Amino acid sequence: MKHVAAYLLASLSGNAPTVDSVKAILSSVGVEADDEALNTVFAQLEGKDLAELLAAGNKKLASVPSGGGAAPAAAAAGGAAAAAVEEEEEEEEEEEEMGDGGGLFDDDDDW
Repeated sequence: MKHVAAYLLASLSGNAPTVDSVKAILSSVGVEADDEALNTVFAQLEGKDLAELLAAGNKKLASVPSGGGAAPAAAAAGGAAAAAVEEEEEEEEEEEEMGDGGGLFDDDDDW
Protein backbone atom coordinates (compact mmCIF):
# COMPACT_ATOMS: atom_id res chain seq x y z
CA MET A 1 0.00 0.00 0.00
CA LYS A 2 2.85 2.38 0.80
CA HIS A 3 4.32 1.77 -2.64
CA VAL A 4 1.00 2.60 -4.32
CA ALA A 5 0.68 5.77 -2.23
CA ALA A 6 4.19 6.86 -3.15
CA TYR A 7 3.45 6.08 -6.81
CA LEU A 8 0.36 8.31 -6.67
CA LEU A 9 2.35 11.09 -5.00
CA ALA A 10 5.02 10.83 -7.67
CA SER A 11 2.34 11.11 -10.36
CA LEU A 12 1.18 14.42 -8.88
CA SER A 13 4.41 16.00 -10.08
CA GLY A 14 3.06 15.91 -13.63
CA ASN A 15 5.79 13.53 -14.78
CA ALA A 16 5.45 9.80 -15.17
CA PRO A 17 6.49 8.12 -11.90
CA THR A 18 9.78 6.28 -11.96
CA VAL A 19 11.19 3.66 -9.62
CA ASP A 20 13.74 6.21 -8.42
CA SER A 21 11.10 8.89 -7.75
CA VAL A 22 8.98 6.45 -5.73
CA LYS A 23 12.04 5.28 -3.78
CA ALA A 24 12.93 8.92 -3.08
CA ILE A 25 9.44 9.60 -1.70
CA LEU A 26 9.56 6.52 0.51
CA SER A 27 13.04 7.26 1.81
CA SER A 28 12.04 10.86 2.61
CA VAL A 29 9.73 9.49 5.29
CA GLY A 30 12.15 6.84 6.51
CA VAL A 31 10.67 3.85 4.66
CA GLU A 32 12.84 1.43 2.75
CA ALA A 33 11.33 0.39 -0.58
CA ASP A 34 10.75 -3.28 -1.23
CA ASP A 35 12.04 -3.79 -4.78
CA GLU A 36 9.76 -6.76 -5.46
CA ALA A 37 6.64 -4.91 -4.32
CA LEU A 38 7.70 -1.81 -6.22
CA ASN A 39 8.21 -3.80 -9.43
CA THR A 40 4.76 -5.35 -8.95
CA VAL A 41 3.16 -1.91 -8.59
CA PHE A 42 4.84 -0.66 -11.76
CA ALA A 43 3.90 -3.82 -13.67
CA GLN A 44 0.24 -3.59 -12.61
CA LEU A 45 -0.06 0.12 -13.40
CA GLU A 46 1.92 0.12 -16.64
CA GLY A 47 -0.03 1.75 -19.47
CA LYS A 48 -3.07 2.51 -17.32
CA ASP A 49 -4.68 5.89 -16.70
CA LEU A 50 -4.66 6.66 -12.98
CA ALA A 51 -7.82 8.79 -13.18
CA GLU A 52 -9.73 5.87 -14.71
CA LEU A 53 -8.37 3.44 -12.11
CA LEU A 54 -9.39 5.74 -9.27
CA ALA A 55 -12.86 6.24 -10.73
CA ALA A 56 -13.33 2.48 -11.09
CA GLY A 57 -12.16 2.01 -7.51
CA ASN A 58 -14.67 4.58 -6.26
CA LYS A 59 -17.48 2.68 -8.00
CA LYS A 60 -16.39 -0.54 -6.30
CA LEU A 61 -16.22 1.14 -2.90
CA ALA A 62 -19.70 2.58 -3.36
CA SER A 63 -21.11 -0.95 -3.53
CA VAL A 64 -19.46 -2.01 -0.26
CA PRO A 65 -22.00 -2.02 2.55
CA SER A 66 -21.03 0.27 5.36
CA GLY A 67 -23.35 -0.26 8.29
CA GLY A 68 -24.50 2.66 10.34
CA GLY A 69 -24.76 2.98 14.08
CA ALA A 70 -26.52 -0.33 14.72
CA ALA A 71 -23.40 -2.38 15.32
CA PRO A 72 -21.88 -0.06 17.94
CA ALA A 73 -25.23 0.14 19.74
CA ALA A 74 -25.48 -3.65 19.78
CA ALA A 75 -21.92 -3.93 21.03
CA ALA A 76 -22.64 -1.46 23.81
CA ALA A 77 -25.73 -3.42 24.84
CA GLY A 78 -23.72 -6.62 24.83
CA GLY A 79 -21.05 -4.99 26.94
CA ALA A 80 -23.65 -3.85 29.48
CA ALA A 81 -25.07 -7.36 29.71
CA ALA A 82 -21.60 -8.80 30.26
CA ALA A 83 -20.95 -6.24 33.00
CA ALA A 84 -24.24 -7.16 34.71
CA VAL A 85 -23.35 -10.86 34.66
CA GLU A 86 -19.93 -10.05 36.08
CA GLU A 87 -21.50 -8.03 38.91
CA GLU A 88 -23.81 -10.92 39.78
CA GLU A 89 -20.84 -13.30 39.94
CA GLU A 90 -18.98 -10.93 42.27
CA GLU A 91 -22.01 -10.70 44.61
CA GLU A 92 -22.26 -14.50 44.74
CA GLU A 93 -18.57 -14.75 45.64
CA GLU A 94 -19.01 -12.24 48.46
CA GLU A 95 -21.96 -14.17 49.86
CA GLU A 96 -19.95 -17.41 49.79
CA GLU A 97 -17.07 -15.81 51.67
CA MET A 98 -19.35 -14.63 54.49
CA GLY A 99 -21.43 -17.80 54.57
CA ASP A 100 -19.69 -19.41 57.60
CA GLY A 101 -21.71 -17.43 60.13
CA GLY A 102 -18.73 -15.62 61.59
CA GLY A 103 -18.57 -11.90 61.41
CA LEU A 104 -17.09 -8.78 62.82
CA PHE A 105 -19.73 -8.28 65.50
CA ASP A 106 -20.12 -11.89 66.63
CA ASP A 107 -20.57 -12.49 70.31
CA ASP A 108 -18.09 -15.37 70.20
CA ASP A 109 -14.97 -13.57 71.34
CA ASP A 110 -12.18 -16.05 71.78
CA TRP A 111 -9.58 -13.88 73.43
